[in-house]
Amino acid sequence: MSQQVLAEVEIWHSRPITPTRRLALGQIFLPVDPAPGLGGILLGAIIAAHIADVHEDLVPDVHRLIQQIQRGENIVQPRLRHRFQADRHGLARSVHQMLGDGEEVRFSFGEEGTPLQQVLGAIYILERLDTSVRTVLAPVLMKAMTWRGPLGQSFVAYLAGSGNSTISALTDPRAWALEVLGFPAGTIKPSKREVQARFRESLREVHPDHGGDSNTASRSINDLGEARRVLLDS
Repeated sequence: MSQQVLAEVEIWHSRPITPTRRLALGQIFLPVDPAPGLGGILLGAIIAAHIADVHEDLVPDVHRLIQQIQRGENIVQPRLRHRFQADRHGLARSVHQMLGDGEEVRFSFGEEGTPLQQVLGAIYILERLDTSVRTVLAPVLMKAMTWRGPLGQSFVAYLAGSGNSTISALTDPRAWALEVLGFPAGTIKPSKREVQARFRESLREVHPDHGGDSNTASRSINDLGEARRVLLDS
């Protein structure tokens, strides 16, 4: 199955051999609705993949910069010893992607620049989003700074704050939840009672004690619980 590009950003930066420290942004494809969206997860993944290699003395400054952007403060240049500019002439390019393979995701990172340049690039992108989106995504980037481990489905679920990390659940959680709980096509707003009834009925069907597959029961029960939460919270 061919992989689909779900989100992609270009970060332009000084080359290692040059004495100046400059950053610029290129093409940005960053779906963030509903937040954090696929784009927010990609920004978090860029930070999680590189923050451990940023000098420890600079990590508090990264944390502080994200907080300042979340509050909408005007931050003077340069930032963390790097100057942001529009001109990309003479800069090298790193491309970061979130790719879809069926319902699962993986990440592809360009590694032309330093870890700090990649982290700062993700933060510069955050700064250019609408205020309402920026306010939601800033805590996601903060969470990404604490992640230690592979950047797989568990990481996606951790950043999304969800029990499910599939593409459908991230892009249209209500439609996914309605399908998981078996509501007929065209259902828009089931009542709380209907959601609870569908949940209990579906739970019986997937439980091993009632004939459900013991190999998939745990995942199915988790999905049902997450689907119920999505519909009751929305």
